[in-house]
Amino acid sequence: MIRAEDPIELAISAEKVVFLIEKAREFDAKDAPSKRDPGSNPSDDRMIEVLEDHPDDPVLEEMTGLINGLNEDEKVDLVALMWMGREDFDVGEWEEVREEAARAHNENTARYLARTPLLADFLADGLDRLGYSVSELEAQAF
Repeated sequence: MIRAEDPIELAISAEKVVFLIEKAREFDAKDAPSKRDPGSNPSDDRMIEVLEDHPDDPVLEEMTGLINGLNEDEKVDLVALMWMGREDFDVGEWEEVREEAARAHNENTARYLARTPLLADFLADGLDRLGYSVSELEAQAF
């Protein structure tokens, strides 16, 4: 689950982050809607609409619901992980990045994270930089 060196302890479980990574990958795969109001039958258009990004997208709702259900410390760690994965900070600055994320914390965390392009990659890279093996965590989850 973790590497030989001691990983940095997180307020959010690595398993929750991996689940969010999977949801973010599903959401990132979505494309802009091709028609405003197609009015067609899903079976006629080969269910193509499920691959499009709509405001009431169930993946987006699940992802934001998960984030909104986290406590403040978990949300702060999630934002800090994203910033760490984006390489805005060095690994040795984990406490500083957490403090900055705590200062920036507000009620829009879910929206901020869900609308961040490459969120899944940034979270995975953030976990990796902090000593967690995302591939091993993903293998255990499935």
